[in-house]
Amino acid sequence: MTTWLPSTWCTWSWNMEADPCHEIIGPALALLHFIYWDALPDMEELMGSTSKWASTLVAQHLLAAADRYALERMRLLCEAKLCEGVTINTVATTLALAEQHNCLHLKGVCLKFIALPENLKAVMQTDGFEYLKESCPGVLAELLQYVAKIGEHSVNSCGYRKEGSLDGSDVNGRRVKPRLQ
Repeated sequence: MTTWLPSTWCTWSWNMEADPCHEIIGPALALLHFIYWDALPDMEELMGSTSKWASTLVAQHLLAAADRYALERMRLLCEAKLCEGVTINTVATTLALAEQHNCLHLKGVCLKFIALPENLKAVMQTDGFEYLKESCPGVLAELLQYVAKIGEHSVNSCGYRKEGSLDGSDVNGRRVKPRLQ
């Protein structure tokens, strides 16, 4: 890969897969690119890979750097990029990052994605979910709230609501007192 740093700098080639430091070098080059051009580089070109995972990894590192160095525009761009690239394999680590760096929009996108019934089980089987449980256990309570909302919505929209619901309400959602016998 030829770098896109200022022309006064030399160009060089970099094989991402062969370099054990690719997780550090890629984000560092991207940070330099942002500082010079006020725009994120093409992540696929930067990493020398068309992998969504590699692009997400760089965006995650850049988000952390943007937060650390108070680069608000870069933080917003990274947050937007991560919102677009949510996948089963990356959503849990992205959610942990969003929680750690107070990215509320990204956090909401991740919670909604995980809470979908077709995604939940698959996400729970990833290493990222284990990391999320260890690093941000409080987020799991929020995730349960999202899952409950989705479950409640699907039950209500189908018209299935049992007489003696667990929350003590009747079929119309009114709170009722149980009869004493």
